Amino acid sequence: MTKRMLAAAMLGVILVLSAACGGSDGKSGGSSAGPQKVVFWHAMGGANTKVVDQMVSDFNASQDKVKVEAIFQGTYDDLLSKLKASMGSKDGPSLVQMYEIGSRFMIDSKTVTPMQTFIDADKYDLSQLEPNITGYYTLNGKLYSMPFNTSNPILYYNKDLFKAAGLDPAKPPKTFEEFQQAADAITKSGKATGANFAIYGWFMEQFFANQGAEYVNNGNGRTSPATESIVNSEAGVKTLTWWKDMVAAKSMNNLGRKTDDSKKAFLAGQVGMILDSTAALRGLVTDAQGKFEVGTGFLPRPSDGKEGGVIVGGASLWMMNDKSEAEQKAAWEFIKFLTSPKEQAYWHINTGYFPITKKAYDEQSVKDNLQKFPQFQTAVDQLHQTKPNTATQGAVMGVFPEARQIVEGAIEETLNGKKSPKEALDAAAKEITAKIQTYNKTVK
Repeated sequence: MTKRMLAAAMLGVILVLSAACGGSDGKSGGSSAGPQKVVFWHAMGGANTKVVDQMVSDFNASQDKVKVEAIFQGTYDDLLSKLKASMGSKDGPSLVQMYEIGSRFMIDSKTVTPMQTFIDADKYDLSQLEPNITGYYTLNGKLYSMPFNTSNPILYYNKDLFKAAGLDPAKPPKTFEEFQQAADAITKSGKATGANFAIYGWFMEQFFANQGAEYVNNGNGRTSPATESIVNSEAGVKTLTWWKDMVAAKSMNNLGRKTDDSKKAFLAGQVGMILDSTAALRGLVTDAQGKFEVGTGFLPRPSDGKEGGVIVGGASLWMMNDKSEAEQKAAWEFIKFLTSPKEQAYWHINTGYFPITKKAYDEQSVKDNLQKFPQFQTAVDQLHQTKPNTATQGAVMGVFPEARQIVEGAIEETLNGKKSPKEALDAAAKEITAKIQTYNKTVK
């Protein structure tokens, strides 16, 4: 063997030994590979993007075994489209945020590992989380995803307009009848129109739950997959009739589908009452400062209706099952970080979404925030007074995004005088049922 051949052979041995030892720095192979990467897709835009990025940065700085990369993917619908396009490829995320009405699709897609798998393996104490929030994402006793951004609808009202109309600003209306009377009084005062509801399918879903009524059959799609829409039931007709009557009496405006238009009218003092998400509270109270005092109340219900509650809105985090066990476990570590009381306090204060962890309310920062924005106590009380059942857990169906659009169309037709509430909701129920049944045929 020549000297050159001998040198080459020795170099090969050195390289093999070096690789086995993890490199020339003497580190083990696991360490030199670096932290486990977790790709997190989300739809938190605007100021909320910065909040998500900060939480991810804090997690990454808190340890050296996992590195999360957060990627904003646009609206919820954009995110769902991109996720569908990535399925079956290596381009998808480890962890994805999905709006609540995408839950049935996520389960049926068979592309997720239920969160319950990690909860059971880790003996994670699920009782530390709000049961009315985890209830939405629980089917057949199994938590499929981890709640992330959670909200409810509440009533916002202008206390100054209440006083001008001879109404008690400390007593928001609790029933459909009281709401209609308050809207009439504000309108008759000549100061503003009584109210406005954005034409938003989420509100109709909430009015059903607040009457203890289910939105689809088969226990709201929870005892077994839904096969039929029942949006044309008594609860729906009663709600839409009440809504239409106020628009017809001109004690309520019809400003269309955009909740932003409803908020603008409210902040301009043009309407006395609106419905909006609890996540809008901080912005509304802050923007109204110097103009008028904002009051908050529970979502109204018919005085003769069955007692119900509200459904959580927002989105949750889903674990994709096409990633390695190590990657999924790393994503689970990130989820546990996000659900800690400290992080939930930070999330709540900076976004207005509910903390999902009970002990977050013990954090001084949350106590201070409640003092600054006492209106949020309404949201907390409404959530805690909601009794978990199939109505308040919310409907589950694979075509929920389409169903919501169809219901909004029915509301528009009714408010514009094209159809009666019953006619519009009968047509909507028929169309949604057909879509549900077509979807169900695609599920294997």
